[in-house]
Amino acid sequence: MATRHFLTLLDLSPEESRYLIQRAISIKNGLMTQGPTYTPFANRTLAMIFEKSSTRTRVSFETAMAQFGGHALFLSPRDTQLGRGEPIGDTARVLAEMVDIVMIRTFSHQGLEEYASASRVPVINALTDDYHPCQLLADVMTWTELRGTIRGRTAVWIGDGNNMCHSWINAARQFDFQLRVVCPEGYEPRQDILDAAGDRVTIHRNPQTAVDGADLVTTDVWASMGQEEEQTKRESDFAGFQVTESLLDRAADDVLFLHCLPAHRGEEISETLLDDPRAVVWQEAGNRLHAQKALIEFLLLGRVEA
Repeated sequence: MATRHFLTLLDLSPEESRYLIQRAISIKNGLMTQGPTYTPFANRTLAMIFEKSSTRTRVSFETAMAQFGGHALFLSPRDTQLGRGEPIGDTARVLAEMVDIVMIRTFSHQGLEEYASASRVPVINALTDDYHPCQLLADVMTWTELRGTIRGRTAVWIGDGNNMCHSWINAARQFDFQLRVVCPEGYEPRQDILDAAGDRVTIHRNPQTAVDGADLVTTDVWASMGQEEEQTKRESDFAGFQVTESLLDRAADDVLFLHCLPAHRGEEISETLLDDPRAVVWQEAGNRLHAQKALIEFLLLGRVEA
């Protein structure tokens, strides 16, 4: 069977995406038929390559492998020959001789694709400058747990047209919902990603009107990792795009608020928004573990019926 990679949500079919969400919920709730202790990956290893630091990504992947009976290796540029100029493809071929699956959190999506093309073991995108698909699995899982199917609903993204926004656009395609992207001029998502989504995604400039009747509102920091020098300019450009309790009041009565975290209180969100019962960010963060368990299982074993 050909090696499956997970570099964007579009590496799965819509049906596979829906399966992963339901499988993640089953794993979280202990609804597997394999018994109370499910350790399918004893003596199997996940290599975790981090060029960008992380809390949620490292803890969730490392815990997932431990709970599955396997082992995770943390590798930073200081720990590998990648940091000394070894070609990406050479590292991929070496690690494929030693580990069962690889997770990479990095800057260049092109570099990730180059790595995957040389790897004969599955490669997972744990974040690049262009996409963050693992986060979207957790986000859709959270929505599904709390509100049922996402199909036909309306989500609103407020903020930069960044890697998270790109993955929300791909999610609208995979899970068949409407997405309103609200951003200042000059901060739009990539046009090719927008074009591929067709009429599922629309661009807006006014957060107040864009959230009217929405089922879900989500955002991210205004300056992502590597953009710190743009912080002051972005704070000015994004004035008026903060998500507040009063903004959520304009959405549907049962609206949910998501944030991939870490959040900058007083910037992209109000100081107290995460204390609002409509904000489900802690459940969302915890679901990274369960969604990634389902993903690892799928890439190594294929579909597993509960």
